[in-house]
Amino acid sequence: MQDNVEHSPLSPEQAIVVFDAECILCSANAQFLLKHDHGRRFLLAPMQGDYGSALYRKYDIDPTNPETLIVVRGDKLLRNSDAVLAIYTGLGWPWKMAAIAKVLPKFLRDPVYRLIARNRYRLFGKRNTCWLPAPEFQDRML
Repeated sequence: MQDNVEHSPLSPEQAIVVFDAECILCSANAQFLLKHDHGRRFLLAPMQGDYGSALYRKYDIDPTNPETLIVVRGDKLLRNSDAVLAIYTGLGWPWKMAAIAKVLPKFLRDPVYRLIARNRYRLFGKRNTCWLPAPEFQDRML
């Protein structure tokens, strides 16, 4: 596992998704992403790992209490609803249709996202240990 976030292992068209691997909702979304990302556009980094927590710190997010997942592509950071929409639109059809949600302004989308993020453990549960992907997806984890 790499902990130097300045030297990304990505190609220019790839992005890193930093997520909460203890959150049942977040890890279900990570599983969904791996299953449907046929273009291999995304790599995953759990916030509990060295690489993911280093990325959170780089962008001034507390890795022990984040209220957002992030998507990093090059020097571009997406968070909150923009990050979720970037993931689903990056998966191609039919998931790309989620881009229609961009017609809603961020000031409406982001509070809903943050409400769910703040209450994710209460609403969906928390794992005792971090979720790990199936062996065929291990190369997609940082």
